[in-house]
Amino acid sequence: MNFLLEEIDGIKIIRIKEERLDTNVAPDLKAQLLVLIAEGKTILLNLEDVQYADSSGLGAILLGFRQARDAGGNFAICGVQKRVETMISIAQLTNIIKIYRDKDDALQQMKNS
Repeated sequence: MNFLLEEIDGIKIIRIKEERLDTNVAPDLKAQLLVLIAEGKTILLNLEDVQYADSSGLGAILLGFRQARDAGGNFAICGVQKRVETMISIAQLTNIIKIYRDKDDALQQMKNS
């Protein structure tokens, strides 16, 4: 999986640098999310480069959310493209996972929560 990691004000940000979040990428994303959640409790998953997500990709996102929540942390996603947003809506994840327009908006809101 091609990704970029950074930390800003205690928020661990993982930007997926892949067009597809699918069965080829999801296992690596799950592993990386578990490592990040063990290191810190506030995670932002940046999906601005992702054009497509299948059920395994959505499963990885849900795993990250659940693990962060169970650790008493905060998990959100940002930069969601229209096609991916549709899949997230169909899976009814918009009801449980906070979605921000972009990284800057997410950082501002997450720092204040």
